[in-house]
Amino acid sequence: MSLVLAPKRLFTGERLLEGAAVHLENGRIAQMSRTPPTDAIALDGLLAPGFIDIQVNGGGGVMFNDTPDVAALQTIARAHQQFGVTGFLATLISDERDKIRRAIDAVSEAVAAGLPGLIGLHLEGPWLSAPRRGVHPERFLRDFDRADLDLIAQQRPFPVVLTVAPERIGPEHIRTLSAAGIIVALGHTAAEADQIEAALDAGARGFTHLFNAMPPFEARRPGAVGAALAHDEAWTGIILDGIHVHTLAARVAFKCKTARKLMLVSDSMATVGAAEEKMSLFGEEIAVRDGALRTSAGTLAGAHLDLSAAMRNAIGLLGASLEEALQMSSLSSATFLRLDNERGRIALGARADLVLLDDSLQAQQVWIGGERVR
Repeated sequence: MSLVLAPKRLFTGERLLEGAAVHLENGRIAQMSRTPPTDAIALDGLLAPGFIDIQVNGGGGVMFNDTPDVAALQTIARAHQQFGVTGFLATLISDERDKIRRAIDAVSEAVAAGLPGLIGLHLEGPWLSAPRRGVHPERFLRDFDRADLDLIAQQRPFPVVLTVAPERIGPEHIRTLSAAGIIVALGHTAAEADQIEAALDAGARGFTHLFNAMPPFEARRPGAVGAALAHDEAWTGIILDGIHVHTLAARVAFKCKTARKLMLVSDSMATVGAAEEKMSLFGEEIAVRDGALRTSAGTLAGAHLDLSAAMRNAIGLLGASLEEALQMSSLSSATFLRLDNERGRIALGARADLVLLDDSLQAQQVWIGGERVR
């Protein structure tokens, strides 16, 4: 199938262009031209690379932990596509080993079947610090062991991100995982700076939802926050809903990491893209209160956030430029996942994963692999 799109403006992933045309063929960007051909479809808006969300726990009324199967992944994918997400990592929070195995099998099956939007898997725990667990059930938390290594450290045709606390996993396991292509991120940790640095030296690639589920930065105990901000080559995810992270803290992260290394994530739960604003998490009811998902005790439980809203917040809260906000919503995450040769860009040979935004930066049309899904 071939298609030519002629938007008013186009963001390539790095710069804005006026009046360019994009030629789609067989799910890829086949050509870009300065003068649209006569058969081009005129688009009133900004065409940008589709958003990439590396932390999606659920959507459309479904949590991946509750039903780790292909049907759940289809529902979650559809829920996020309406917000311009063309690629996501299905995220399983801390659970028992059998649930991890089922999640791996479900993502493997869905990726093999070509489920639109699904990129891979994010295992957020259960190798996390108990004092920094957030809403992760303490009964599931444990040290990373040989059985985990045998299950996870395998070459797969999709990216796998592992969020771990350095207290729960040794540098030797991080090296083995990294050598197998697993992307290790650090989070839900109370580790001191030397443990964090050892994990980074062993191959850890970044940090999960910076500032959340980690001790605050102190002059003599910089911890995970200090290491994340100081290491230029480490990527950091951030939940930019104006609730999880104070605006001043988020601005510090933006200044230190820049749009190149700061990734917007939703940490979305089942309520995103659903009519119902409450749900059950491991038997506990959580509900949207004042724009955030909370337990009855007031603890934040994931986020009621979509990536297009996070992108707009980057402009409104951080003072990011349009280009920077769009980059943090797509190319930064694609680069973290080592997929930037084909995702996060509108460039020759890249996947035709695109979002059309109106003047208020709301998603109007979405294409995945050249096929319109919204």
